[in-house]
Amino acid sequence: MCEAKEMEGELKNFIRLCVLTIAFLLYSYFIAAKIPKGLLRLISLLPVITLLSILPFDLNSLHIGFPTWCFVAWLANFKLLLFAFDQGPLSVPKHDLLRFILMACFPFKIKQNPSPKKPFETKTNPTLEAATRATILWTAVYTYKNYEHYFHKHVLFIYFFYTYHALQLLLALAATPAQLLLGVELEPQFNAPLFSTSLQDFWGHRWNLRVSEILRATAYIPVHRISTRIIGPRWASLPGVFLTFLVSGLMHELLVYHMTRERPTWEMTWFFILQGVFVDMEIVLKKKLVATNQFRLHKAISGPLTLANIALIAGWLSYTQALRNGIDEKLIKEFNMFMQFLKGMAISKR
Repeated sequence: MCEAKEMEGELKNFIRLCVLTIAFLLYSYFIAAKIPKGLLRLISLLPVITLLSILPFDLNSLHIGFPTWCFVAWLANFKLLLFAFDQGPLSVPKHDLLRFILMACFPFKIKQNPSPKKPFETKTNPTLEAATRATILWTAVYTYKNYEHYFHKHVLFIYFFYTYHALQLLLALAATPAQLLLGVELEPQFNAPLFSTSLQDFWGHRWNLRVSEILRATAYIPVHRISTRIIGPRWASLPGVFLTFLVSGLMHELLVYHMTRERPTWEMTWFFILQGVFVDMEIVLKKKLVATNQFRLHKAISGPLTLANIALIAGWLSYTQALRNGIDEKLIKEFNMFMQFLKGMAISKR
């Protein structure tokens, strides 16, 4: 009974946050958009950005709080920062109100030139993908919950599996409202990350593409532009890449804090800092060796090395932090609460 009330309270907080977020976006669309781009518009949006950063902390659950903080406090705020200067997905082309709100709240990208469907061709359906991923995750959590003693030696593998499918589910759910309400074809959120041939390829072209685009616009491009003036165009990408990973690391650290409410220990930030260093090393090696045809790894070797690099460092830093803070136990507890909540709803309708 107590768990059902806790879940009900969480849903009420989530609904309140949704209403307030829409109200703030209405202000951004009808009032802030009329202010000339630049510093003045940024100042007019700062109260919205501040409140959207704070409100998700009213949510305590992993499955509701994590995506809300990610979509609202991180991505929506970064889009509003770009919008202040007439850049980013909220600015071009001019959106109607519904598209503006959906674009601000959810990470999706509309295909500009959708290809005509060919006979026997199947296109990605976010609703079907979400249902598939949800089934996979439910099976994984249920199996781990009931047979935990069989998996204790392979817990990191289970976390990798869960993270991969949970993100796929989360982003498929995020794309569903846009597809249903706007009737448009969307760009894929991932591009076969398991087939990456380098860290550059993984982070820049295959993994979580909408987040990569936002980070590229808010961190990489400004730093690259400044670096070009200081050190020239040949190596200007190096500080841009490193600062982009640093920003990503800090935002992920805030995500971990939201999930645990424990004092930051910075493992997540260090994971992304190290990835930034390794990507910069790749860039230097490619410019020095590959471009001059002195050395080139075959993708059958570079691909597994890429995935091993990410898996080992994630297991060493970010997943260790998650296990130490008991996120696995909280996940199972929420799973039980959600099932009890559904049973309570079913009983009350009889």
